[in-house]
Amino acid sequence: MDVAIAAADTAWVLAAMVAVAFMVPGLALFYGGMVSIRSTLNMMMMTIGAVAVMAVLWVLIGYSLTFGDSVGGVGLLGDPLEYLGLRGIMAEPETPGLPPALFAGFLLLFAGITVALVAGGVADRMRFSTWLVFAIVWPVLVFFPVAHWVFAFDSDDGSVTGGWIANNLGAIDLAGGTAIHINAGVATLALVLVLGRRAGFPTISRPHSVPLTFLGAGMLFAGWIGFNAGSAVAAGNTAAVAALNTVVAGLCGALAWMITEQVRAKHPTTLGVASGLVAGLVGITPAAAAVSPLGAIAIGLICGVVCHYAVGLKYRLGYDDSLDVAGLHMVAGIIGTLLIGVIADPASPAGEAGLLFGGGFGQLGAQALATAAVLAYSFTVTLLIAFVLDKTMGLRVTEEDEREGLDKAYHREMAYFQDALEGDGLGTDAVVVGENVVGENVVGENEDAEAATASPSTSST
Repeated sequence: MDVAIAAADTAWVLAAMVAVAFMVPGLALFYGGMVSIRSTLNMMMMTIGAVAVMAVLWVLIGYSLTFGDSVGGVGLLGDPLEYLGLRGIMAEPETPGLPPALFAGFLLLFAGITVALVAGGVADRMRFSTWLVFAIVWPVLVFFPVAHWVFAFDSDDGSVTGGWIANNLGAIDLAGGTAIHINAGVATLALVLVLGRRAGFPTISRPHSVPLTFLGAGMLFAGWIGFNAGSAVAAGNTAAVAALNTVVAGLCGALAWMITEQVRAKHPTTLGVASGLVAGLVGITPAAAAVSPLGAIAIGLICGVVCHYAVGLKYRLGYDDSLDVAGLHMVAGIIGTLLIGVIADPASPAGEAGLLFGGGFGQLGAQALATAAVLAYSFTVTLLIAFVLDKTMGLRVTEEDEREGLDKAYHREMAYFQDALEGDGLGTDAVVVGENVVGENVVGENEDAEAATASPSTSST
């Protein structure tokens, strides 16, 4: 590789790493605005806490479990000793190319954000200490193995064996539709089933700050370009196509949600636009280098509409995914991953043809099997982790702490001055949902309740 090209690639991935780092406070603000005014800081602490724990785990064993030579050559888990403590990571590459330390740092942020996504589902009711333990155990038993399946490729000379999904199955996933979004979404579903519902559910309180959430969504939007286009790990055509498709799909997701709200509730909402934006971004994550811009439009529009309906399922089915991690990340991740098998364009950098381009059912089958494997493994193991933590440490905060708010209970600080807290809680700010819910929209006699719930009460990245 030419030295100048290697320098350009390094500069680009460094910039992409900064953009992905920007997503951490973006996610904290996005989540923080959607919870109670008394649990805002706890939500932010759960987000940064998960990423901070991952920094240690990744250096010690996470990178090795993900990108080490597959144990036994079967493609299930990387050798935990190969890069133990990231040894050898600071050496100059033998040939011009991306510095190993940069690749490791870039993927560290991917791993940290994956765990942080789960925090949205357990908002307002999970013990902070148990959450930090979960942030250690879950990556070791779930995320690192799945990331190895999806992201670890065989070496060109055959000396290193990667994951079975990336190599044996041949499923396409540029930046983590399976390993990140489906994985985090279904894990959230398993965790909340053990954790239980918030006090008073399906009574919910309004997001305390929609502008804060919208600001967080904007930061996520900007960072997502680095997230997807940076996954090309080179400053070239693949990165350019991925960046374009990311922008197109995200905005089309916002547009689709906006139109759906207008049709169903007669008034589009800011929170709905933010949710649709995230849905479109999630959907394009695996497909950004495999579809055309027209394909990106299709993915964004489909994700925006389907996820709009999906977030309301928790009221009908009775599970309490506080910020709709499953409704957005799992559902949009599944859509984006499967649609690769349908609309992948052979003219794209990925070079594969989907069903509509004459590629047959082979790629669609590979995408479906990868999706099913991640769903089954992540849900089962996360359910076991949650049961064990519940029996040993306890998952749930006390009723008093839940009623008082987790900011004061766990962090001894508040996000706002005391006079801003008047009227908060399940009194005048309450929105009651139940049999009158249609998707995420409340239909009833209370005009304020209708206005407050025209978009999802909560949603996530």
